[in-house]
Amino acid sequence: METAVVGPLTTDPVTGPARSVRDVVPADLWEKQVRLLIRDYPYDSVMAARVLGQGYAYLLTAMNHRGEARGLAPGKLVDIGVHTIILDTVAYAELCDRFNGGYFLHHVPKAEMKNDGSVMRTAGIVAADGWAVDLPLWADAGTCGPCHPGNDSH
Repeated sequence: METAVVGPLTTDPVTGPARSVRDVVPADLWEKQVRLLIRDYPYDSVMAARVLGQGYAYLLTAMNHRGEARGLAPGKLVDIGVHTIILDTVAYAELCDRFNGGYFLHHVPKAEMKNDGSVMRTAGIVAADGWAVDLPLWADAGTCGPCHPGNDSH
């Protein structure tokens, strides 16, 4: 399987190469969460790392835009990575302390999917924040997202 990781959706030579979440997440935590994804989903280590990486990029972007009510949405595959991260509650609380000013980024899912293009807009915001975007993982639900719109939650 070919891994398609793209940099920012818009090219800006001033920003340089996309940031990697591997520079933010401790190696032991990363490996643990990859193993959790392999345990719980039919993923090999490559797919698990892709999903986890995009989950972190999404959460770190959401934290970076706290208070802006951007209506961010990760799509179905990226959301699997997000859930793996937030269910590891001690590590997730530490992530919130470190990158969200000590505020907990709550999870407030909606039962209905919203069909408003928010997933692809979110991928663009993730890229604009400098994170590598694995576009095929976002395009799975290109127009739909399950998250509560317009507040500081996932």
